[in-house]
Amino acid sequence: MARDYQLQSSSLTAPTNGIDFEKELNEEQLAAVTSPPGPSLVIAGAGSGKTRTLTYRVAFLLERGVPAGNILLLTFTNKAAKEMLQRVEGLVPVETRELWGGTFHSIGSRILRRYADRIDFQPNFSILDSEDQKDLLKSIIVDSKIDTKTLRFPKPDLLLNIYSLSKNTGEEVDDLLHSRYSYLTHLAEDIIEIHEQYEERKQSSNAMDFDDLLEKTLKLLREDSNAREAMQKKFEWILVDEYQDTNQLQAELIRLLAEPQNNLMAVGDDAQSIYSWRGADVENILEFEKDYPGASQFVIETNYRSVPEILTLANAAIRPNKAQFAKNLAPARSEKNLLPGIIPLDNPASQAVFVAQRIQELEEEGMALNDMAILYRAHFHAMEIQLELTKRGIPFVITSGLRFFEQAHIKDVAAFMKFVNNPYDEVAFRRMILMVPGIGAKTADRLWFEWQAAYREAGEKVTSFSETLLKQKVPPKAKESWDQLAYTLDELITSEGKAKTPAAMMPSILQGVYDDVMQMKFPNYETRQQDLQQLAKYSEGFTTLDDFLTQLSLIAGQDAIDQAQPKPDDDCVCLSSVHQAKGLEWKAVFVVWLADGMFPNKRAIEAQEDDAENGALEEERRLFYVAVTRAEDELYLSYPRLWPGSFNGETLQHPSRFLEDIPIDMMESWNVGGSAGGYSW
Repeated sequence: MARDYQLQSSSLTAPTNGIDFEKELNEEQLAAVTSPPGPSLVIAGAGSGKTRTLTYRVAFLLERGVPAGNILLLTFTNKAAKEMLQRVEGLVPVETRELWGGTFHSIGSRILRRYADRIDFQPNFSILDSEDQKDLLKSIIVDSKIDTKTLRFPKPDLLLNIYSLSKNTGEEVDDLLHSRYSYLTHLAEDIIEIHEQYEERKQSSNAMDFDDLLEKTLKLLREDSNAREAMQKKFEWILVDEYQDTNQLQAELIRLLAEPQNNLMAVGDDAQSIYSWRGADVENILEFEKDYPGASQFVIETNYRSVPEILTLANAAIRPNKAQFAKNLAPARSEKNLLPGIIPLDNPASQAVFVAQRIQELEEEGMALNDMAILYRAHFHAMEIQLELTKRGIPFVITSGLRFFEQAHIKDVAAFMKFVNNPYDEVAFRRMILMVPGIGAKTADRLWFEWQAAYREAGEKVTSFSETLLKQKVPPKAKESWDQLAYTLDELITSEGKAKTPAAMMPSILQGVYDDVMQMKFPNYETRQQDLQQLAKYSEGFTTLDDFLTQLSLIAGQDAIDQAQPKPDDDCVCLSSVHQAKGLEWKAVFVVWLADGMFPNKRAIEAQEDDAENGALEEERRLFYVAVTRAEDELYLSYPRLWPGSFNGETLQHPSRFLEDIPIDMMESWNVGGSAGGYSW
């Protein structure tokens, strides 16, 4: 005889602890935390307690008897996972070590360690970090037939960015080159061949990169039914944080793991989906109920972060977006009787002076510098502000990357100017000529000694760089680019051998040499191109090259670094791109450069003009929404009316269309008078 016996899925009854969920949570959070089995989407607005909701949901499941080993918590950072699990342990006296919590990549790695042999890897596979990946690619390129000494070929960083984006979006490399890297399409065949060899070498080395941890996991679950069913049975309950940031690969991975019971809770905010440039797809959250029919939806709108005046503005700012879940952030705090300020300034220098002066005033009123942030759309928007803060001795940290004048592309361009200004500058000479394909360190040594001798023989006077440089012997493969470099240097001096102004030099450096270098060197070519355009405009404030280079040196010098880059525990203002600021908050926030073409950026505006259904402008609006919802007490929105031009005079700046979407009575207009002074100190 045989007896059939059916195990029941974990019920959500019979609590073992005494957590008073009704007391600990508001009504919106409580509804989501105590929701019944099945798929559910939690739209958690900015500052509404998203982490608290997820944490209590895990505690609720554990308290109801769900084994920790049957719960999977997926996050985008290890820090978030660790924080949530620590909070859970403080709520429920249940062993949580069996609970799988971590990033998509860490969870993928754990699954693959179990089943690596099913996809022709060994369980002890290596995981390549970024440096390992670059070393492997360099080796492959050397072994290939591509003549990188003659041909400007993409650097490993750029290739890895392309290959990663291809995996995470599901777009073929060839299609991706045409859609996002049109300036590389003439190299498509070689780029694809290198990619194929890269995949083969990883396989033969029993190694994976970070993207493989997702792609190979998905491959395993699709192709091996035994592994898939084992993981599905293990993860009876799945919770996903920041669901709006998932890409197609991650969404498919979640779908396969959640089947067939679909006890999936996805938590996120469509209004904060701002990472399409790295593969995130807002449609994953917008189409959740199509992917999971019958899913429950919960909206958490009570905001504990910001004062009502800021939330009213935030709600108005996001309202014009068509593709969104309608929500209205409601304040838990009382009014501050201070409207967000809208501040038009004469020019970027005036904007910088206003921000710095207002920061000093807030500090005098008792607000700590740590409680203030300056947010911007693009890194170059912070250039004048960095100068002004340094000038005033206001300490600051930058979370969006290096200080403006310390970035590689800024230093590359400055090397041309430094060499023209001082032909004995060995560092500038080497940095400049190593950009030439086919010239390596040994050749650079020889060329430097030859140049010094020729310069001394010429009486330390130069009326034509090419007259000397073209006589120097370079590898045949480097000849064409070397000649171009020599002629470009000639364009940087007058017929009398005097250095031209820095603004006059910029077009020759960029068009003659550096734009091509930059395209092949950096994944974010267009962003760095904008930086250099801003550098060109900044250089308009200097009549001599000496003054310009002196200023750059002072700003990037050790004194400035010591002053402006304090230790993490020091009291300092935060400068950050809006992308880097997501998830953070400050008492006072300055959002700068709110001019059309800057924020939103020009590409998003043009994309919508070409295609009315393009979602780029809506993502820019979501980015603005993220910026304003970082503020707790005070919000300042500014833009320069004029942008000093480098080649064609001043450019009139129009206020951001995002500002025009906001009723004027929700903001206080500031009429700023006085002189901001010039750029020099």
